Amino acid sequence: MPTCGKSGRAASREREVSEAVRLPRGRARFAGGVLAVFALVSAAVGLVAWHKYRLLAGPAAPVPYVDNPLVEADTYFRNLQGWRTGLLVLALFQFSVWLAGMRDVADVLWREGQRRRRAWLVFGWVIPVAQLFVPKMFVNDLWAAGGPEPQRRRGHPLLTAWWLSVLFAANGYGHAVDDLKEAATASQARHALRQMMVGEGLHVCAAVLSIVVVRQLFRRLERVAATASAEV
Repeated sequence: MPTCGKSGRAASREREVSEAVRLPRGRARFAGGVLAVFALVSAAVGLVAWHKYRLLAGPAAPVPYVDNPLVEADTYFRNLQGWRTGLLVLALFQFSVWLAGMRDVADVLWREGQRRRRAWLVFGWVIPVAQLFVPKMFVNDLWAAGGPEPQRRRGHPLLTAWWLSVLFAANGYGHAVDDLKEAATASQARHALRQMMVGEGLHVCAAVLSIVVVRQLFRRLERVAATASAEV
């Protein structure tokens, strides 16, 4: 009986500490959901690009506009691109909101380890040059705050792979859309579509790794918060 009482008090204490740092569980789930939808739409854009690529590879035949499969594929392609762009903005916004919530947790657990001010959660994504490393610095600091005090280290291979995928997805094949619009021949359009298929694959990879980072980072900070002392 004393053991059960002690375990109950420990569990209650863990819940109190977790509530004190206000772990943004709902934000994490919503951010992960938006990223998952973005990955699905990006995959759909890649599939439609592949379908257009195959149509352009075949012999050109006079087909009525109404029944033209290339026109139909182009319609789906443009609509999905619009959805993908909107979801990208929403995913970036929700990821930043989630980072802000996790920063609240990190400020309680390891305030001196947070190297950047909160304003950089917004400006870090849009200021040239800073956008190459500032968001990664935020995540590195949060990752370190989620480790045991004697072993707090910034950085991890998972974070490096995630950030490289984000940079490649954002900057690697952004010109493919313009190349497709300016294509004057089927060969040029097919080349642009190949570039777009690779780019959409990078978008899917970046979104999936972002979901993994959200889950792992949340679990790390949740574990530290649950085992923190009552003084913290």
